[in-house]
Amino acid sequence: MKEFLENVRLKVRFYDCDPLGIVWHGNYFKYFEEAREIFSKKYGFSYLDARNNGYSTPIVQTETSHQSPLKYGDEFNVSVKFIPVKAAKIVFEYEITHESKLVCTAKTVQVFLDENKELVLINPAFYVKSKEKMGVGK
Repeated sequence: MKEFLENVRLKVRFYDCDPLGIVWHGNYFKYFEEAREIFSKKYGFSYLDARNNGYSTPIVQTETSHQSPLKYGDEFNVSVKFIPVKAAKIVFEYEITHESKLVCTAKTVQVFLDENKELVLINPAFYVKSKEKMGVGK
């Protein structure tokens, strides 16, 4: 099966760090989001694409595992992998590395809400088209 992977190179900014000079754990989600948006824009299901089609895509589940901290000034790589599922969900897995060392792994799950903020149980048409563009069907 084809892998849907995007690699993004980022740098730790001063404002991402706690008083100890390491990245505060909550800021890793900003890194995941940046990589996720780059991937999603490429295939037509970014936050803006969802909104323009009358949907929102909130994150309903996150998992993270931290192995090693990032520090101020570190340049690092975020790999984001799209995991195709049949359900009306968007699933991504992430891996952050610094100098070939694993820093963090994570997973996010997003769902679709319509304009009334109701959960959508069937994949929206724009998302079906995006998945077809990737060759993973509905």
